[in-house]
Order: sequence, then structure tokens, then C-alpha cells
Amino acid sequence: MQSVIHLENIRKSYYLGTNELPVLKGVSLDIFKNEYVALMGPSGSGKSTLMNILGCLDTPTSGKYILSGHDVSQMGDNDLAMVRGKEIGFVFQQFNLMPRLTALENVAIPLIYAGVGKKEREERARMMLEKVKLGDRYKHKPNELSGGQCQRVAIARALVNDPALILADEPTGNLDTKTSIEIMDIFGTIHSSGNTVVLVTHEEDIAAHAHRVIRLRDGVIESDRINQKPTV
Repeated sequence: MQSVIHLENIRKSYYLGTNELPVLKGVSLDIFKNEYVALMGPSGSGKSTLMNILGCLDTPTSGKYILSGHDVSQMGDNDLAMVRGKEIGFVFQQFNLMPRLTALENVAIPLIYAGVGKKEREERARMMLEKVKLGDRYKHKPNELSGGQCQRVAIARALVNDPALILADEPTGNLDTKTSIEIMDIFGTIHSSGNTVVLVTHEEDIAAHAHRVIRLRDGVIESDRINQKPTV
């Protein structure tokens, strides 16, 4: 089975003057196509740094990162930006929607960077809004939508380029319990459609939706296990 993510002894340090602050201390793992993975760890465990590396928002100090067959470990900023746009769909806790744009226009943003024509952009964006059950809200701006609806728009935006990887950082962190369950149901549907999902969370009940849970502590993988789904 081909891995979407292959990490080999990933290390990341930050420097304060001559003082080295190691954050990741040799992380190796594979995440395969259509896996649903939760990445967990306490504050200071390195999970945010690892997420930034997985998302090509940062580069490792050493080690190898292969994303969909591309070695992104030592790529420059421009190449990383191209990989992000093509291979990764991001969902953030804060939604990161453009306030002056409609839901449809927000979802279509990645397609503009990909050079897709206006008609096709609108068709694909509308299709993704239908997929997250917001087809009747495509003209609404973020301030006219609830928090859960804004996160649905953000999920549709993440999916619109058909990326190899959906990377979600605390996607329910700003939502109430009922809305969080609805959003996690959408992630379940996304995974069932064949997408690879990596979810960064500190909440056990959110991680329980994933099929595999990787826990970090002090910059290394503490455990990597398959979630045992309760039988009904």
C-alpha cells in the first residue's frame, strides 16, 4: 500500500541565540491513502510543529518527508506553496474565511490559485457546498452564517481541489457539542468518500472518531494505535 505521508527521523529545532530548543526529536511514521488519523499530545509535545511540517507550512531541521511521492523536506517556500495548493486541504479552528466574500467565493479561492476558469470554479464550489449541505447558503457571507456553517464552508474549501490530504487543526475547537458532532459526521463522510484525513485535536471524544490515534510526548511518538470502535 502506498503511503500519502512518509516521515523518516524528522527533527525540528528552534534557536535562541546559540541555544538549541529541540521540539521534534526523531519522528518516523507512514500514513496511508484513505486513513483517518487523529494526532494528539499535551501542550509542548510537538504536535503543532509536526502539523506545520505535515502541512508544508514549515520544514524540518533534518529528516525526510515524502508527501504523495514528492520529497518536500528541503523544498523552498515557492515550491512548498505549490505543493500546499495542490496536495493539501486545510481546515482550521478559526475557519479563516474572507469576511467580504460569499460562501461560494470563499470555497472557490483555491481554484483561482490553480488557474481554473470562472465557470468551472463556480460549478465545483457549488458542488462542494452541496456536499456539506450548504447549497442554499452559497450567497451568504461569513457574518450571516453560524459557526458550524462557517466550518462547513471551510471544509468545502479544503475539498474543492481534490487534495491528497485533508489536514484539520482543532476543527471543532470553537463549536458547541451538537455542532461539533455534526462537523465530525461530515469528516466521517469525507473519509468514506476515499479521502485521507489527519485531525489534530486534544479532545478524546473528537479523536474517537478517527480510526488511528498517534500520541506525541516530548517530541517523540509515545503511542500509535488503531481505535477500537465500540460495538453497538
